[in-house]
Amino acid sequence: MAEKKAMLTIDGQQHELPVYTGSLGPDVVDVRSLTGEGLFTYDPGFVSTAACESKITYIDGDKGILLHRGYPIEQLAEHSTYLETCFLLIYGELPLQSELREFEEIIRKHTMVHEQLRNFFNGFRRDAHPMAVMCGVVGALSAFYHDSLDISNERHREIAAFRLISKMPTLAAMSYKYSKGQPFVYPRNSLDYSANFLHMLFGTPCEEAEVNPIIARAMDRIFLLHADHEQNASTSTVRLAGSSGANPFACIAAGIAALWGPAHGGANEAVLNMLQEIGDEKNIDKYIARAKDKDDPFRLMGFGHRVYKNFDPRAKVMKQTCDEVLNELGLEDDPLFKIAKRLEKIALEDEYFVEKKLYPNVDFYSGIILKAIGIPTEMFTVIFATGRTPGWIAHWHEMISGPYRIGRPRQLYTGSDIRDYVAVNQRSV
Repeated sequence: MAEKKAMLTIDGQQHELPVYTGSLGPDVVDVRSLTGEGLFTYDPGFVSTAACESKITYIDGDKGILLHRGYPIEQLAEHSTYLETCFLLIYGELPLQSELREFEEIIRKHTMVHEQLRNFFNGFRRDAHPMAVMCGVVGALSAFYHDSLDISNERHREIAAFRLISKMPTLAAMSYKYSKGQPFVYPRNSLDYSANFLHMLFGTPCEEAEVNPIIARAMDRIFLLHADHEQNASTSTVRLAGSSGANPFACIAAGIAALWGPAHGGANEAVLNMLQEIGDEKNIDKYIARAKDKDDPFRLMGFGHRVYKNFDPRAKVMKQTCDEVLNELGLEDDPLFKIAKRLEKIALEDEYFVEKKLYPNVDFYSGIILKAIGIPTEMFTVIFATGRTPGWIAHWHEMISGPYRIGRPRQLYTGSDIRDYVAVNQRSV
């Protein structure tokens, strides 16, 4: 029973609605009973609607807080690894040392993909966007691993989770190699998760890539910092697809499709496009002036965040990683990165940006890091999708594990009232 009640008065009639309080965050008014009384709520974009109950991730945008199962993202990024964070998201607790070793071993053993899946790539044009390829091949996994598709079976759900987390880097690297016309590189299970991905991305069958540990750690942090972000567009898409009873591979493919949108997963790619548009440090003042002009369509990409009204907590860690990578690769004087560093300084000091809290966000720094490593911009969202996979799986598993209903949003209809059909030869202009 809810301890609080909200009263809604419409045309003099009162409607009593339960109010629930979570462990953190704002109270939630339960409006489900309104449907039975011929009423819907109206909330375009669902920005004021709690569509589910979840114990996975909590965000306080005003205070710049991001928690995974209660653990601050800053602590996880500093002390944890991506795979340990995957375990945390899926199982709800940090693993014991023996549990982490076993989990890492399982993921290593599942990195290979079915050999026939290689043929699937041949159906795509060589110049296909890697995200288009990822949508197709991830959805097709259900045709190759149909022995774990019973979503009511907890063990099947766990096996599907193992397969998705382990195979996403392999498929991501394959999509890149295919676009380059290069042969696929098999995973090396002696490497850790992120180093293995870089090996498959940059290695060749005749020469293994030497993986720099600082670069591998940076990639691990990128994966970790993108692992989950509460009920965003792609995660909500995964949940909505899953509510129909769709298999997990189809649900993750739906999440990838939603992430592909430039307003969601394409932000770090937009950062690089912006830096290239600015082109030279001497042009920065002109573009800053354009960014301040509300009538100019130009916007600084990678600054501010829809959720975080304060500093993006992930950006603090990513900034440190960005500095480490640029220093390791000797790119501090690269013209593109000098533009980025100057923009960062302006955003942190200029009164206009400070007042509006347009601080550099995680996409600003991750885009710079990925570019420095040598990853092309069309692969940025693929890497985002790879990192976000455990979050998608955790939310899908949480929903399937308890009682749930198929998602069915309602609408405010503003079309024509009922009217009679008129034969085509009797219609007037």
